[in-house]
Amino acid sequence: MDTDNAASRVLGTGFYVPPKIVTNDDLAALMDTSDEWIRQRSGIEERRYSDPEDTPAAMAEKAARAAVADAGLQLSDLDTILVASLSPEHFFPGTACFVQERLGLPGIACMDVRNQCTGLLYSLATADAFVRAGQARHVLVIGTEVHSTGLDFSDAGRDVTVLFGDGAAAMVVGPSDDPKRGFLAHSLHADGSGARHLWVPAPGSSYFPFRIPDEALESRGVYPQMNGRAVFKQACTHVPAVIMESLNKTGYGLEDIDLLVPHQANMRINEMIGKQLGLPDTKVIHNIQRYGNTTAASVGIAFHEAREQGRIQEGSLVMLAAFGSGFTWASSLLRF
Repeated sequence: MDTDNAASRVLGTGFYVPPKIVTNDDLAALMDTSDEWIRQRSGIEERRYSDPEDTPAAMAEKAARAAVADAGLQLSDLDTILVASLSPEHFFPGTACFVQERLGLPGIACMDVRNQCTGLLYSLATADAFVRAGQARHVLVIGTEVHSTGLDFSDAGRDVTVLFGDGAAAMVVGPSDDPKRGFLAHSLHADGSGARHLWVPAPGSSYFPFRIPDEALESRGVYPQMNGRAVFKQACTHVPAVIMESLNKTGYGLEDIDLLVPHQANMRINEMIGKQLGLPDTKVIHNIQRYGNTTAASVGIAFHEAREQGRIQEGSLVMLAAFGSGFTWASSLLRF
């Protein structure tokens, strides 16, 4: 394995979202909500829902093939697959193994990263470390989520259900031949004391003797539960701080950032973060209005779309940032 690589960079990107569009009005027909209520609180207008064929691994495969092609590589050039997801293909084994099977790459390393909304950033930091250390040369990093089959479509679940959508994004990380181009800094954090503010209690092996106890079914504990106020407050506190942490590691300032690509959890959170940092709207990308919160896939989808729109070009200084369940929060600064 070549260990002379001083840096790694994003070589290619791709994404996939299911064709089925679900609007706010569609959800209003199922529960006590409205298009105006959802837009005001989240900025979301529509999201994508999977059909039975669009499993997490199936969507990951489509995003992965696009990213590898964009990188100008062949699938055979890959030697590691990292998959970030909170909606695994099965309880075990990890979704990365099912993606590997679909791509026809037996024998290469596969690993799942369970960090929910920050999963892609944790995975990118891992991929960067692998390449720098000579552990891998071309790492496929994927965020893939199917939320729609695990949401509570009753009035009791409306506050959470309206936020989420399905989709997948992929990035290929490999060696950089330009020391000024690539990943410049990563900052990763977590605080498990906030875990129960955003979680799905069941199923879980902490329950005995069954992983889905009767009380979990009665209390709707098989669906996502969120303390919205706590999440909003913590996100608006930690994300600006973690962005500044990565900048401080490199000597760059906010004025040097060409684009901030934040996790797409809530438009109001991202607007608040941009305001706190003093970043103009032209330097922050938002696409939550079309996809909702796709958790581990959201930063990758937004990054790819920013490239398509010409907002990320060769040489652009890009900040990635996310906050999510765990609580976990992270940032990555890169020169594309």
